[in-house]
Amino acid sequence: MPGTRQPLDKLLLFGATGDLSQRMLLPSLYGLDEDGLLPPDMTITGTARTVFEDGAFRKFAKEALEKYLPEDRKDKDKIASFLKRLNYQALDATKADHFKDLSDELGDTSKGLAIFLSTAPSLFEPTIKGLAQAGLAHGNVRIGLEKPLGYDLASSREINDAVAAVFPEDRIFRIDHYLGKETVQNILALRFGNSFFEPVWNAQGIDNVQITVSETVGLEERAGYYDGAGALRDMVTNHILQLVALIAMEPPARYDKDSIRDEKAKVFRSLHVMTPEEVPQNTVTGQYGPGAVGGEIVKGYLDELGKPSTTETFVAIKTRIDNWRWQGVPFYLRTGKRMAVRRSEIAIQFKPVPHSMFAGRGGLLQPNKLIIRLQPEEYIQMLVMAKEPGLDREGIHLREVPLNLSLDAEFAGARRRIAYERLLLDLIEGDQTLFVRRDEVEAQWAWTDAIRAGWTANDMKPKSYASGSWGPSTSIALTERDGVTWQDD
Repeated sequence: MPGTRQPLDKLLLFGATGDLSQRMLLPSLYGLDEDGLLPPDMTITGTARTVFEDGAFRKFAKEALEKYLPEDRKDKDKIASFLKRLNYQALDATKADHFKDLSDELGDTSKGLAIFLSTAPSLFEPTIKGLAQAGLAHGNVRIGLEKPLGYDLASSREINDAVAAVFPEDRIFRIDHYLGKETVQNILALRFGNSFFEPVWNAQGIDNVQITVSETVGLEERAGYYDGAGALRDMVTNHILQLVALIAMEPPARYDKDSIRDEKAKVFRSLHVMTPEEVPQNTVTGQYGPGAVGGEIVKGYLDELGKPSTTETFVAIKTRIDNWRWQGVPFYLRTGKRMAVRRSEIAIQFKPVPHSMFAGRGGLLQPNKLIIRLQPEEYIQMLVMAKEPGLDREGIHLREVPLNLSLDAEFAGARRRIAYERLLLDLIEGDQTLFVRRDEVEAQWAWTDAIRAGWTANDMKPKSYASGSWGPSTSIALTERDGVTWQDD
């Protein structure tokens, strides 16, 4: 069954004056309000260290909406109506008495409270304790946890233990915003809503799987966090491994929080945990240097950071899933900053046909490939072989042609929603299906920690690559020694 679908009376946003709030949370909540999806009497209280009165926070929120909403969504009256929902209470999470002030600002929460908690890992425990002591963790309170949930398995367990001491698992909503993307959810529809994929969705039909999340940006405003995290923790542990699970999971019995998350957890438990000896042969790390992105000259990572660092801004990994369905199928994972293009994409290459009847007439076959593009465009593309028109007197000419499903075109009448719209609505309504369970998180960290231990044991340092490229040249060798080429088209 989906979540309880019980409307809540109040929403509390931690980090309400931060970048995530301005770019994503406030526009998402406005979108839900604009469509009549928020409970009519729900109030939204923002909190952060910044000292604001209610009026100043509403002005701040209005400026964020004017900056980040698309032009066709800026309705003056609707924005004014939304702003009336907003209140604010400053809070320093290290001061216990501040939570009493927060509770007073919220008032009666007996009709339900949803909390969106975005904070530094070191502040999770005092924040959770403060909420409990202020009476803001009772049975009708749900809490959404924004990453990062730690930096390794040990710190993740500390955070999970602190939250579990106050909230049961069925009221904890761990957020990975990739799971709110329409195209990511369409992976489930593609796999389990169409009969022709399942017979070949295994080691007998698939040669390899590639997942690429490439960014053209550098540090921007995230230097403090990013230099302590790096590409492996920031992108692979969270987003990319969730994509691996959706591609590799067994068919769930139902579309509900338990069935889907049970199958994802099985994938994470089946991921091959590398030994220190395996890590150098199966991983590549890099750090961007100076170069050109989009025709613009940009600085290298160390120049942007302003100090020495061995943090990786690029990582490529070859891994496998040790179970019956995927035995022998390599999964190639790649992510980096200051890359050639901005792209999030899954490429599934199928095995070639067992015998080509066209070879004697000059016809060359390419294995079929399925491309699932998550951003910047959203589409699903199947590359298939077709015969070129002609009389074939000099041989048969075959060419790879795309069968395209553009989600933007097919659903042109439907508004493309921000991922956080779906996730915030599900938090408010109590549906955990698209949120991450504790055992998933900890299995992901265990796998990642083994790679980092291998880097340390082998004294692996990131190799420099030019900004605007596809990363270090050694990442090409990672696939090409298996006869595979990265999907860079």
